[in-house]
Amino acid sequence: MAKELSFDVVSHADLDEVRNAVNMAQKEIATRYDFKKSVSAVTMEGEALVLVSDDQGKLKQVVEVLEEKLVRRKVPLKALQYGKIEDALGGSVRQRVVVAQGIPDEKAKAINKFLRQGFKKVKVQIQGDTLRIFSSSKDELQAAMQAMRDEDWGIPLQFTNYR
Repeated sequence: MAKELSFDVVSHADLDEVRNAVNMAQKEIATRYDFKKSVSAVTMEGEALVLVSDDQGKLKQVVEVLEEKLVRRKVPLKALQYGKIEDALGGSVRQRVVVAQGIPDEKAKAINKFLRQGFKKVKVQIQGDTLRIFSSSKDELQAAMQAMRDEDWGIPLQFTNYR
């Protein structure tokens, strides 16, 4: 009997790296000339970021600074889910950015359907916010992994626990 090989598909961003990027962005905002006398700030509340600035133009610059720092820390930008821009106190604007952790149910079902259609020897098991992919063929697993990389799911995918 052939043994079953498997790997896990997860989607998460390292929150320590996000925290470091937020601190670096906050330092740059504090020292940049175009942010002088501005209320612009980036703070982290749990797994969400709160961006505050004077107006939408400055808020866009804050987002650019933050994204630059996140890319340098190798945090995937697909993990960020931007909320709508709201008015805040004193004429400023605020935006919440959620750092997505885990694969949502609808994405997990879509990946499951995609793999079932393309790979007959592959079995998929949804385990909460992760997926476990089984097959008796290493080549089939590697092909499934490559197919998932090639497809745009709107979330960052990492492959772990390959055995």
